[in-house]
Amino acid sequence: MNIVVAQSGGPTCAINASLLGVIKQALKTKEIDAIFGSLNGIEGVISDNLVNLRTIVRTNEDIEILRQTPSTVLGSCRYKLPDYCDNSNVYKKITDCLTRHRIGVFIYIGGNDSMDTVMKLSKYFSDNEIDIKVIGVPKTIDNDLCCTDHTPGFGSAAKYVATAVSEIASDSSVYSISSVTIIETMGRHAGWLTASASVLRANGDEAPHLIYLPEVEFSQEKFIEDVKNEMAKHKAVIVCVSEGVSLQNSVGYRSGVVDNFGHEYLSGVGKYLESLVAKEIGCKVRSVELNVMQRCSSHICSKTDIDEAEEIGAKGLLAALNGATGKVMVFKRVCDAPYTVDVECADVDMVANREKFMPREWINERGNNVRDEAVRYFLPLISGELNIIMQNGIPRRFKL
Repeated sequence: MNIVVAQSGGPTCAINASLLGVIKQALKTKEIDAIFGSLNGIEGVISDNLVNLRTIVRTNEDIEILRQTPSTVLGSCRYKLPDYCDNSNVYKKITDCLTRHRIGVFIYIGGNDSMDTVMKLSKYFSDNEIDIKVIGVPKTIDNDLCCTDHTPGFGSAAKYVATAVSEIASDSSVYSISSVTIIETMGRHAGWLTASASVLRANGDEAPHLIYLPEVEFSQEKFIEDVKNEMAKHKAVIVCVSEGVSLQNSVGYRSGVVDNFGHEYLSGVGKYLESLVAKEIGCKVRSVELNVMQRCSSHICSKTDIDEAEEIGAKGLLAALNGATGKVMVFKRVCDAPYTVDVECADVDMVANREKFMPREWINERGNNVRDEAVRYFLPLISGELNIIMQNGIPRRFKL
């Protein structure tokens, strides 16, 4: 039989490592012939736009460069698969494509919304007695998938965020005048990535002095009070804030545009809070929006993240070959020290269209920072460095 693998949703530093895990496991499996990649997620299956990965990933150098390459080499999409009763034609196109290419396993690498596709397709195939196994492999820098300790892509993004915050803090500390720097990170409803900047405490750093997450109601009055309190103790105050923090008067700072899943495109909270500090305090203030650098800065990726991403991709294919379908691969943490995780299967219904939030007990009472339990959780996920392959002083990238 043949298999097909696709990537969907926002890119990460580790999503291609999961693709590599699937490819390497398929190459070791005698009953698998062609290894197809679907271009632009499920859209490639619908339009029969597949490529044979055996002819593309050919050498050990290809493997090493693919492992370290950020973003999605197969391309991505944010396509919301309709319910079968609303549009049966798209399911017929998918089935025709997979049947024509003798596909027995479909691996979909993605986040919450991508697992919606895994759920709908696996149910459709099961209800119609079509023998195609569908497995979800997780990825998201937001770390907000249910049933898993963490998600591939998050550790590398967290490592970048912590490093960026440390460097920004060093830069802001050189001047004699008081200042406030507001760093905006990704995180729609869950503040995992913003909270990960707290790992700097392990190195004795005090920054970030304030951390604001979507899990806690945000008060502009308390924010200004918090900043003033920190300015009394520190010359250069560093604030980390999730893009999803709810603002009372953010008109003009956010676009209001939504994607196919109804998610609003967020950004602008940092710039808004910058104007608020300038108005209410009047000190030197600037905002920094880390934006997509959080998910594509593979030059400082976490080796733990990349290794785990490859492993969970391989075990996703093994699960399908052992008869599993309608499942998502997940991590179960066994121990913090030494850090140990197992890879298991979870029902896709328990993951699709759901979100996992920062535990409230990991956030301090005032809601402006996180506790040491969070630091212990984050630290193993950012550990280790890859030996990045360089060309002319720049990391090499795998291209189709």
